[in-house]
Amino acid sequence: MHEQVTQFADPSVGLQAIVAIHSTALGPSLGGIRFWHYANEADALTDVLRLSQAMTMKAAVAGLPQGGGKTVVLWSDPHAARGEDFLRSLGRCIDALGGRYIAAEDVGASQRDMDGIAHETPWVTGIDPAHGGSGDPSPVTAFGVLHAMRAALDAGSLAGRSVVVQGAGHVGAHLARLLVDDGARVRVSDIDPERAAAVGVPVLAPDAALGAECDVLAPCALGGVLSRATVGELRCALVCGAANNQLLDDDAADALAERGIAYAPDYVVNAGGIINLAHEWAEGGYSRDAACSQAAGIADTTRRVFALAAAEGITTARAADEIGRRRIAAEGKLPYRPGDPSAMRAALLARAANLREKRTPGAS
Repeated sequence: MHEQVTQFADPSVGLQAIVAIHSTALGPSLGGIRFWHYANEADALTDVLRLSQAMTMKAAVAGLPQGGGKTVVLWSDPHAARGEDFLRSLGRCIDALGGRYIAAEDVGASQRDMDGIAHETPWVTGIDPAHGGSGDPSPVTAFGVLHAMRAALDAGSLAGRSVVVQGAGHVGAHLARLLVDDGARVRVSDIDPERAAAVGVPVLAPDAALGAECDVLAPCALGGVLSRATVGELRCALVCGAANNQLLDDDAADALAERGIAYAPDYVVNAGGIINLAHEWAEGGYSRDAACSQAAGIADTTRRVFALAAAEGITTARAADEIGRRRIAAEGKLPYRPGDPSAMRAALLARAANLREKRTPGAS
């Protein structure tokens, strides 16, 4: 059950967007803006509902004082840049929610998009570090996945392990390079051959990634890649990647367990991104080193999930959900009101005031 789902449209700039606020039990909802070509509005709605719910669980398991939300923007050309008028319109839509939803980057989005949105609303993260933001969260997301992978394999490093990274976008490319630095044997696949080749490791055809023999499969593209049918094709010991909603349904988690393939739940291992964003309102300001230090703790969270799954005889996917639900039940308060005190809110408002001052003609 979602707290709020809002559809926005501005025909003058071609904007069609849906914002879903799943939960504000632990604080204002945080979630990325995804620009994607959807076949229809029903598909976009399905995606935003699933993604926002996953964000709630991600924040809860990561121990952050925030809830889950998401925005999807129906965008026909993923390579086309958004104009200033478009981004300002989207920023006004987000601003109308009064701070119950805080925007961030997701698939198809960039720091430039976040900077454009920030002209109209303080409720946005991941903007230019020169303006008090943290920039692209992808490196910290990838760093967290690396540590989760080590924990799931109970290994100090991944030296000699074979890893297939499915998706060579922002996070996938960073992850592949970190894995190489850690001594792993890495292959990548992507629907964009040039993007895959740019990583500098052997490239697999997109339809060959799932069935490739490896120690670890790291899904880092879109969700829904694992179903009972596709799990039957896997030739790996562990699934651990950055993509959101990797499991098509609960049956996929059961299928992985039946085959003896370990699964590190996606929203547990990819929490580095929101941990990075949380450091935008840390006392003393944003620090990439501090964000990475906290993201390294995803290893401990991964171990907790595997331990609970073993102790209670459940899948790791259900164990992660249980950890999140228990925290929300113990600490959650509904609903979050825009006027409630929040370190996040205070920091974003202060940053917005500073930006407005810099943009005012004649300001020093």
